[in-house]
Amino acid sequence: MSDIPEPSLTITGGNVVDGLGRAPFKADVVISGQRIIAVEANAATRGSRQIDATGMTVMPGLIDAHCHISFDEPNSNDELFFHRREGLAAIIAAANVTKLLAAGVTGFFDADSLYEIGVDLRDAIEAGIVPGPRMRTGGNALLTSVGGTAGRLIPDEGRRGYGKVVNSRDEIVAEVRRQIKNGVDWIKVHVTGPTPRQKIKGEVQVWSLEELRLVCDTAHELGTPVVGHCRGASSTRDAALAGFDMILHATYMDEAALEAVVEHCVPIVPTFTFQANLAEYGAAIGASEEIRELFQKEITESAAMLKKAYDAGVPMLCGTESGFPLTPYGDWHYRELEVFVRDLGLTPLQAITAATSANAFALGLEGETGAIEAGRLADVIVVDGDVARDVSLLGERDRIRHVILDGSEVTIPPLVARRDPPGWRPSNYGSRVLTRAVVDNITGRNPKSHQAKSAG
Repeated sequence: MSDIPEPSLTITGGNVVDGLGRAPFKADVVISGQRIIAVEANAATRGSRQIDATGMTVMPGLIDAHCHISFDEPNSNDELFFHRREGLAAIIAAANVTKLLAAGVTGFFDADSLYEIGVDLRDAIEAGIVPGPRMRTGGNALLTSVGGTAGRLIPDEGRRGYGKVVNSRDEIVAEVRRQIKNGVDWIKVHVTGPTPRQKIKGEVQVWSLEELRLVCDTAHELGTPVVGHCRGASSTRDAALAGFDMILHATYMDEAALEAVVEHCVPIVPTFTFQANLAEYGAAIGASEEIRELFQKEITESAAMLKKAYDAGVPMLCGTESGFPLTPYGDWHYRELEVFVRDLGLTPLQAITAATSANAFALGLEGETGAIEAGRLADVIVVDGDVARDVSLLGERDRIRHVILDGSEVTIPPLVARRDPPGWRPSNYGSRVLTRAVVDNITGRNPKSHQAKSAG
């Protein structure tokens, strides 16, 4: 008897982009069960079922290393913290993961989640209860009472939304252990946050190096990696020195931060999709020119240092911060590749690697997924067009012809418009204060003219 597995699916005639940086090549991709068993020419007769990919790109499914699946696109932290119910947030998150599959995403990392529902959603996906991509998750982000990116909305102690405030060494250790007991894949720390009167670029570091080391030591003793939100030079430097396993953003690095990141080879997820969307398209949603310029500056003033880190061997990973109004689920998971090519100077093949085989690190599946080669898990997409020349094609939904996850083709149900449940969004009287001047402007009334007539 032959030891060769029986093929279950063969993708024929496509141009293979393997996710490992090699130039595209023509080959058939043979799948048996959950695995790719061969990538070779003229293998068409081996498969019990065939997909004709002639003229199309066959590549690994996208992995999004920064996605907030439980947030459901809130317009403010107020909405996120005070208008989300735990059970409903879990149900809606389960519906939203389908949008990721439709966009060719076969894996994603959710660093922190409302009510820690990420753990339950991941388990439901793995059990086959909810159809969705491979998922890895954190729990509540660890915050100091400075409040991370939510400022005064975060209490001085306790839990709110996606965050848990820790105020002492004992609280840090206890919270890290509690989250690991409950099944998180990562521990997330908000190392920086904005303050009302700050005078530095980026955000203010709100943890000491000693505290960051304590988080890492506690988590690593229990076999769990640590990821940090770092916008600023000192925070990026100290996160690398403390032993963080991955850094989100790492913007505004200086030479000391760059040296630390390179020395410790800490993977970076710049997550420029949010900034790029606001800078380029923010006018369409009413964003001011000032805020659009501010977000563009974060890209332009950080790109050179990030490219230096990449050239020195630091893994650069693709994440999109999907889950906000500027980055709705299913629309922008390709966008970071586009930004990597345009602003960081990567080639399309390098950007694809950053979104596939390199990104498998965020899932804890390095060498297991993210590439088209024998032995890998069969997470594959078939895309109409030459993605190796133009990564923007991944943003055109109708070009993603087939999505194969764990060796099985995914049937994507039609995406239909939905209504928001009661209380899910804030109820506003309006977007402006109704002063008399506003009314006068609308009606064309001139108060000065009226006063002059009265005086006469």
